[in-house]
Amino acid sequence: MNRRPTLLAALALTATAALTLSACGSDDDSPSKDSDAIAGADTGGEKSPSPTTSAPASDERPKIELPADLSYTFDWPKTGDKEKDAVLADSEQSIKAVDLAIVNQDPLDEAYLYYYEGEAAANTEEFINAYVKAKARVTGAYSFYDAGVQVSDGNAASLVYCEDQSKAFDMYLKDKKVNKTPVTKDSYVLYNTQLRKNEKGVWVITKLLSQRGSDKCQR
Repeated sequence: MNRRPTLLAALALTATAALTLSACGSDDDSPSKDSDAIAGADTGGEKSPSPTTSAPASDERPKIELPADLSYTFDWPKTGDKEKDAVLADSEQSIKAVDLAIVNQDPLDEAYLYYYEGEAAANTEEFINAYVKAKARVTGAYSFYDAGVQVSDGNAASLVYCEDQSKAFDMYLKDKKVNKTPVTKDSYVLYNTQLRKNEKGVWVITKLLSQRGSDKCQR
């Protein structure tokens, strides 16, 4: 997942090859991914000034409330396609749900398990558990941009996007110490996710790959 900075990176690399801790200046190596395959996603429509801001309505969706020191910017304009926009909206919630599990220090938190399954769920559990073992959580501001989504057969999708981690850090719970790290090329991460629409109509993540320091995501 490649979402977190600093000292916890080594723990995440041990935990899983697909998910690593965040990037603000870490020296960890991310899983390699063929650049042509990642770059092949299509936005499926012209950009609109209105980004996606919420998941489709569902009484069963978990409520995600995060601490005030965590903030998110999703510069993912709507495509105008109902299914593609649903993929973007559910993906927003899936990202926040993982952070909620880290905040709750619960590797089996029900919110992220609502949006992840199979290989992605197993890897995410290990990723979250690295934070639990380190008694740490995330803090700061995350920015997501340059999203490209494809939907096939109405029930399968892929989403490629970038993340800016330059203002995000690890915070250790015992003393509330924030481990601030310098901004480097590795502060920017490219993600490639595979999703399917489940029986509830929710786009769940089945596989997630990442590439830290991708030229595509540099700002």
